[in-house]
Amino acid sequence: IEGYVGDGIGKLVHRVITNDRDQEAAPDLWEKGFVFYMKYYRDHLSDFTRPYSETEAGLALLKSLGIPLVVITNKNEILAAELLKQLGLADYFSLILGGDSLPEKKPSPLPLQHAAEVLGIDPANMIMVGDSRNDIIAAKAAGCLSVGVTFGYGDMTLLSQDKATKPDWIIGSLPEIYENLQPKKA
Repeated sequence: IEGYVGDGIGKLVHRVITNDRDQEAAPDLWEKGFVFYMKYYRDHLSDFTRPYSETEAGLALLKSLGIPLVVITNKNEILAAELLKQLGLADYFSLILGGDSLPEKKPSPLPLQHAAEVLGIDPANMIMVGDSRNDIIAAKAAGCLSVGVTFGYGDMTLLSQDKATKPDWIIGSLPEIYENLQPKKA
């Protein structure tokens, strides 16, 4: 299942039913699977989900700089917001955008452009941190700096081999972003 994650719950359900990344299940079977998955997932959101190591420390460091933080996920917005709340991370974020928040989701640049507009900043002054192909492509298309993480679902070593999915930076923990934003001492 891990290899099927990244394009939203609807696609995940198609992939699990067909056991193929590109096939679509019959509409009636997909609908049953989708309804079942949504109910189960909603009821068990944080049963087996934990933040990656040093996530909260990294978020706190970035927040201390006065940087607005945004979650842009292909997960449904209501589930993403509830999961962040259950994990005790929701208060770090100024905005949470899900795959159903706008007409397009990652890899479209629209969610990043929307976040920039809401926050009143130029996308060139944003950093998109992610673990997937969709994250890097969306960042590049929006004109943001792309930061790939070595933890998560994506394989940054593999993604870095393709110009289209090579991030500008690769980090092993969120505090590294804070360290990279600090003025260099001569």
